[in-house]
Amino acid sequence: MKFIDEVRIQVKAGDGGNGAVAFRREKYVERGGPSGGDGGNGGSVSFEADPQLTTLLDYRYQPNHQAQNGQAGMGSDCNGRGGEDLVLRVPVGTLLRNEATGEVLHDLSEPGQRVLVAKGGRGGLGNMNFATSTRQTPRFAQDGTPGEELHLVLELKLLADVGLLGFPNVGKSTLVSVVSRAHPKIADYPFTTLVPNLGMVQYKDGLSFVMADIPGLIEGASEGAGLGLQFLRHVERCRLLIHMVDVAAPGEERDPVRDFDIINRELERFSPELATKPQLVAATKMDLPDEREHLEAFRKAMARRGLKVFAISAATREGVQALMDAAAEVLFTGRTDVARVELPERPRAAAPAKKVAKVVERRAKAATRSARGAKVAKGAARGTKVSKGAAKPVKLSTRGVKAAKAVKGAASARKGSGKTAARTSAGPRRATRKAGAR
Repeated sequence: MKFIDEVRIQVKAGDGGNGAVAFRREKYVERGGPSGGDGGNGGSVSFEADPQLTTLLDYRYQPNHQAQNGQAGMGSDCNGRGGEDLVLRVPVGTLLRNEATGEVLHDLSEPGQRVLVAKGGRGGLGNMNFATSTRQTPRFAQDGTPGEELHLVLELKLLADVGLLGFPNVGKSTLVSVVSRAHPKIADYPFTTLVPNLGMVQYKDGLSFVMADIPGLIEGASEGAGLGLQFLRHVERCRLLIHMVDVAAPGEERDPVRDFDIINRELERFSPELATKPQLVAATKMDLPDEREHLEAFRKAMARRGLKVFAISAATREGVQALMDAAAEVLFTGRTDVARVELPERPRAAAPAKKVAKVVERRAKAATRSARGAKVAKGAARGTKVSKGAAKPVKLSTRGVKAAKAVKGAASARKGSGKTAARTSAGPRRATRKAGAR
């Protein structure tokens, strides 16, 4: 079956039936009066998520869908029949988007989930509803209202727990076929996988998870190179990504570290949120001798980024169980430390000899200046000046001597003024004692 993950359709709800204008004219009914019935309501359009569907192929060739209209009212007080609702079944994980505005109307992410997108029109009232005591023969009725009409874009995003990413021909389809019962196309040339493939992985103790094989990406995929990024929407819902790398890929420009960076760069261009999802790095095709030779260099390069590398071979199933154990631990416990390793300690580079000598000389000069400053301050307090070399005292200059004498004179003046005040206060007491002795 052809895989279609995006279609554009038009849905139209049924119109309501018109009310009837009728009068009773039976032979034995006196004053029959108005008898026009109401019109029936139009059918509505709903979408339902069906787990048995995996593609939107049915809507590619049938883009127009309309619910049944309501029946018009009739005479003898008969109302019209309502139109049947239209239920459109789509795969689980389908987004309903308004084509005009781009707004996401509904996300059918649960099996059996049903949503109403277009409501049917209301039936009109017959003339029997308008009869009054003053208007006994109404000759008019109400028309039904039209049903809603929408132009929608159906976008399928497969529901998977684990998504496989990598360059073409790195072994993604082979891994899905080994760990699940899926049977994707496998060949020894690039772009073998043209559509996403889903596989149910049966893990231990009754646990299981869904793995999605995404077509290979190449550099420039965000600009339309290769198959582009049209299938990356299917891993947006994934909780874990397994990044598969062929460490000995043929080609002069191919390098495992460069391939790893290219894929992550394309992911970030498509969706920054997708680029932040946890990743497990798997080095594939370990059954080939060339892969073993390049494995250690790639492992060291990833270790410098704190990432752990799982060496696997889908053909011989080497390392596959360890990879599945790590994926299950991330999915069921939320721990992501299984995907990381401790960063190696970087040895500190020794400082150059010239730089060390300059630092020592600078510190010695600073110590000498601090010691000289302390000696200068001490000498100034004693009235001497310390020379630049040793701490030998020398005579002050004429200005320094005058300043020292001025300071000394001011101190003596303060001291003399204190003694004079004491003598002045003692003089009257001494004179009084002398007068008493006489």
